[in-house]
Amino acid sequence: MIDITKSGILNSFKKVEDKNFSKDLLTLNTIKNIETNDDDLIVDFSLPISQANVTEELKSKFIKAIKNDFPEVGEVTINIQAKVSAHNDQKKDSILPGVKNTVAVASGKGGVGKSTVAVNIAVALAKDGYQVGLIDADIYGPSIPLMLGIKDKPQIYQNQKTMKMIPLENYGIKLISIGLLIDDNAPVIWRGPMASGAVKQFMTDVDWGELDYLIFDMPPGTGDIQLTLVQTIPLTGAVIVTTPQELSLIDARKALKMFTRVNVPVLGIVENMSFFIAPDTGKKYDIFGSGGGEKISKELNSPFIGGIPIDPRIRKGGDSGVPIVYDIPDSDEAKIITRISRNLAEQVNLNNLKDNSKVEILLEDDE
Repeated sequence: MIDITKSGILNSFKKVEDKNFSKDLLTLNTIKNIETNDDDLIVDFSLPISQANVTEELKSKFIKAIKNDFPEVGEVTINIQAKVSAHNDQKKDSILPGVKNTVAVASGKGGVGKSTVAVNIAVALAKDGYQVGLIDADIYGPSIPLMLGIKDKPQIYQNQKTMKMIPLENYGIKLISIGLLIDDNAPVIWRGPMASGAVKQFMTDVDWGELDYLIFDMPPGTGDIQLTLVQTIPLTGAVIVTTPQELSLIDARKALKMFTRVNVPVLGIVENMSFFIAPDTGKKYDIFGSGGGEKISKELNSPFIGGIPIDPRIRKGGDSGVPIVYDIPDSDEAKIITRISRNLAEQVNLNNLKDNSKVEILLEDDE
């Protein structure tokens, strides 16, 4: 009978290097059970990662790490349960009881492709098996219904206490937007408090059900709607979208600092329109400059979670209502966006782990 403990296994697992996995997610509590049978070992553990990242390659790395540290072990079986970590907050849970995480996608200025990024990240997360909702909080310029190809009106029903709206769905995404409630050509001529009130109702008066991620596509800038959101619910975090040039970075810094000031973690920076690859020559062009996203990432100590190139197919997907990550999943651009969505999920998990570790108490290691 081999003598092995959870602590020993954890130390072995922490030696594993994998581009789709952060060792920081490993704690004693992630190891749920170890079972020995003569010299054979079975390890059951739960990780806050996407099921898509639970690969045979990752399992084999864990097995190799154990065998390197415990050469007396015979056959090793690794069972990994992928799960979604939750941002535990009483105020959030009272307003959005079935929602585990809330993420704002924001930018300091318009025209950087923030809504396109928000839509494609949401669809990529849904394709990875997550339950995803999307609030189009850009009240004055609601574009998400077009980008998701949704034209119907949401239905309303009476529950025990109040009227509830049912979000519309496409590509595995639940959506609510002011664009679903008004005519296509009707402008929203509202003062700030009315627009802010609409965003608040999208949280309190919509039946979101169970969601792993509720994503907010924020309007540009740092105004009423942003403040209403952060004052209504404690966000899990925010993603800042920018383009590489300094003109965009100036306002991206302001957006990032606004979230920092109101105690919202910045989960990552996405650089949109990073470069263009000419389809005829394959030559790379830095149309808007280069390296701006990584520059402010280092400058403001926030993770850089990816850069998205310029590609007409991304624009076409937005206009046609068929996002590129759904329409052309094998394209390089769709793979980049999928990687960004997984980087975001990892940052959410790391942030939640940091918060939960403040109250986590381990009394013993008895195995």
